[in-house]
Amino acid sequence: MVDNEPAAWRTAVPGRVDVDPLELSADVLVVGGGPAGAWAAVAAADAGARVVLVDKGYLGTSGATAPSNTGTWFVPPGEGRRAAIEQRGRRTGGLTDPRWIDRMLDTAWDTLHRLAAWGYPFPIDAEGKPYLANLRGPDYMHFMRRRVLAAGVTVLDHHPALELLGDGDAVAGAVGLDRQRNRPWRVRAGAVVLATGGCAFGERILGAATSTGDGYLMAAEAGAVMSGMEFSAQYAFTPKPSALNKGLPFRWATFTRHDGAPISTAGRDRHTAVAEALLEGPVFAQYDRAAPEVQAWLRRGQPNCFLPHERNGVDPFAERWPLTLRCEGTVRGVGGIRLVDDECATGVPGLYAAGDAASRERLTGAISGGGGPNSSWAIASGSWAGRAAAAFAARLGGRSADRAVKPLGEAGLRPSGAARADVDARAIAGVVREEMLPLDRNFFRREATLRRSLDRLDACWTELRRHLTAAGVTAVKAREAAALTATSRWAYRSALARTESRGMHRRRDRPELDPALTCSLHASGLDDVRVVRADGRSPAVAP
Repeated sequence: MVDNEPAAWRTAVPGRVDVDPLELSADVLVVGGGPAGAWAAVAAADAGARVVLVDKGYLGTSGATAPSNTGTWFVPPGEGRRAAIEQRGRRTGGLTDPRWIDRMLDTAWDTLHRLAAWGYPFPIDAEGKPYLANLRGPDYMHFMRRRVLAAGVTVLDHHPALELLGDGDAVAGAVGLDRQRNRPWRVRAGAVVLATGGCAFGERILGAATSTGDGYLMAAEAGAVMSGMEFSAQYAFTPKPSALNKGLPFRWATFTRHDGAPISTAGRDRHTAVAEALLEGPVFAQYDRAAPEVQAWLRRGQPNCFLPHERNGVDPFAERWPLTLRCEGTVRGVGGIRLVDDECATGVPGLYAAGDAASRERLTGAISGGGGPNSSWAIASGSWAGRAAAAFAARLGGRSADRAVKPLGEAGLRPSGAARADVDARAIAGVVREEMLPLDRNFFRREATLRRSLDRLDACWTELRRHLTAAGVTAVKAREAAALTATSRWAYRSALARTESRGMHRRRDRPELDPALTCSLHASGLDDVRVVRADGRSPAVAP
């Protein structure tokens, strides 16, 4: 049953409706227009599903991949692949699953060859063959937009999703806002794929304007669980004051203090060495280890990496320039929505997750996947989730359109108490930045600082849950504030529970690795956050 009464729309999207709302139905709704969302849409359409894709921005230009030049983890089957999996596994903190990695590499291998057969312009290697291990972000996402449209997918750009719909047993679609017309939309669907990206906690990095953890919040409201959220402390070298978090050129960098004294990175993690130095004073970098032929290669292959230097009139190979570390959160981190099977199901019937929205622990463990593995993960997980969502919708048959549905969103939309005008979404997002971006709170962690941060974040959550409401375009910012706060609380509660240091989770008060914690931690709940081990036992220290 579909309730089309205006009052129902006011419940689904709070506020006055000035134009006729948009109502659509589909077999599969994909939320998010990055590579994972694009591949999910193509896979679902290939399986015969009617697909709608909604994007917070514009499919083809929004998200972290579009402005990037990224590699892929592209390894042929055989002994070489097994060796690559074993080699990477030794660096991931014991949390990876070789079977999952092999599946991902299989899917990426086949799909990248398919991409080449479609005519994607891969670069040509020295032997005159397409080099399938490189994807130039703008070209790649422009190409994928055309493939999605060619597959018959209905694409709604600038249509951020605000909340999911449920029928009491399963997820049944989503509700959101058409920003350009200031009208609500509702898509009723047999299944939903969340490909909403990760969460950068409000940091200024390339493509992260839409990476506010929206999918995590919507999934949790439907009953899903997060996994690996403590592994959300990935930071990137960035020329100051730019937002350019591109790591490749730093392979040829040296780092120095303000007085020119070198920062030693021999035998240790470079990011940790630079972070320690930044807490003491300014840090500078220079690509002085790059030979002339490497310099030319970098300028050809990574031209946007040099724009900040060109604007400042600096030769980055011959001169020092100021450097900072910017938080990439779960965009390049690990944590996300827990996956419960090989098809990227979330444990909530009808709801699937892919790309940065899903936890990557089985792939990358406690360390960042970087560009290549994460890119291949987006391809594989998007394809798996799209096919699985199409199959779920097909099993529903004609029942999908007849289900009575209700909106599942709460924080920022439907306060539990009286609405108050003084509860400001922008101020709440500012608190998240203050607690999640500083090196001495998130990069380096201690129980005392984690608890102090959680005191503020919990207070923000209580305020917004009880009193924050918004209408129209402001509802998008209200939901972003709620998602940022919820994601931060899951991250720091999980960080408290992991009483050790492992990978990017660096506890200064617990510097050693604890073999007993070689397991995933799952975080659930919104008002009351609970963290348990993957085996269901309580963590070593209850947060």
